[in-house]
Amino acid sequence: MQKGEIVSILGPSGVGKSTLFNLIAGILPLQKGAIEVDDAPISFGKVSYMLQKDLLLEHKTVLGNIILPLQLKKIPKEEATSTALKLLDEFKLGSIANLYPNALSGGMRQRVALLRTYLLGHSVFLLDEAFSALDELTRQDLYHWYLESKERLGLTTLVITHSIEEALTLSDRVYILNHNPGEIIADLPLKWDPATDRDWQQLQYKKRIIELLSEFH
Repeated sequence: MQKGEIVSILGPSGVGKSTLFNLIAGILPLQKGAIEVDDAPISFGKVSYMLQKDLLLEHKTVLGNIILPLQLKKIPKEEATSTALKLLDEFKLGSIANLYPNALSGGMRQRVALLRTYLLGHSVFLLDEAFSALDELTRQDLYHWYLESKERLGLTTLVITHSIEEALTLSDRVYILNHNPGEIIADLPLKWDPATDRDWQQLQYKKRIIELLSEFH
């Protein structure tokens, strides 16, 4: 992966997507080989991850949730609060700083979770079905919000998803996995021609991905 790139991994159930995610996140130990970020082993804490469930602490306000990574780094509370409030204001979320998670919509909760994860200071984000529990309109809105946020925050992102549409909307590149186990059978860079209808191009990519998944299923 290149710095600032969004790469999605698609494949049938049981192909090893979640196992790959857990290996990269450091949740599972490697049996052999190595996974490196910026030429350093992942054990140096270069990777953050978000799941389908936002994992916000219900007894803490939005601000209280967002400053948690800074508190873990032993940053003084006043400085941590100032940093978190500036980040919320930058993303036009300052008005919800004192609300509790149960007062937020699903999409808003994921925005808060993303900003909290960003403050961990890691250079790579892993998203494992992070938007799949949201309704279609909220999901589309969050896709665009994430793309804008990625540019602003300089995020490099690996997306684990079952959704071809999600992969095509978010990604610069799509890897397709097949049972072998976990063999990459296709590396599909997404090149969008501004002179051609985007929906038509997306349909052609979707057809190609479906063909590949069917061929190796």
